[in-house]
Amino acid sequence: MSRLTDPFELLGLPRTFELDSERVRRAYLRAVAGMHPDAGGEDEDASAINEARDTLADPMRRARALLGARADAAGALPAGFLAEMLGIRERIEEELAAEGDAARARWREWARARDAEHRARVAAMFRAGNEADVPGELGQWRYVRRLVHQLDPGAGGPG
Repeated sequence: MSRLTDPFELLGLPRTFELDSERVRRAYLRAVAGMHPDAGGEDEDASAINEARDTLADPMRRARALLGARADAAGALPAGFLAEMLGIRERIEEELAAEGDAARARWREWARARDAEHRARVAAMFRAGNEADVPGELGQWRYVRRLVHQLDPGAGGPG
């Protein structure tokens, strides 16, 4: 990975999943400030710095950056996962039709909790050095993040 494509190197951050948003923000501001000609910087590719910030600020994208080409490896979804998600989506639709906003709020909280569980599992996998298991977890996490986005479009993209 070249310097302009490695978001960790570009922002001067360690290659780790465990980065808090404030640390990413400070590194981004340093990188942007260093680009300014008055600071002795050169006109580096600002879009690369913005993309690095966006990648590292999002935990799913950060995990994919850590995995590199391995992120696209077909991690097997657990048996029954897709059927479970289909059943959940059907229940959501039924409850939204019957209860409206109350059901939306309840399911939004459920989806956010599942999102946090997947994030914690990915963090634990990286800490334990079980990177081979991460693609499968990312596959499940993607389904949940799409659901979060559909229940709360203001929550950001599905990742």
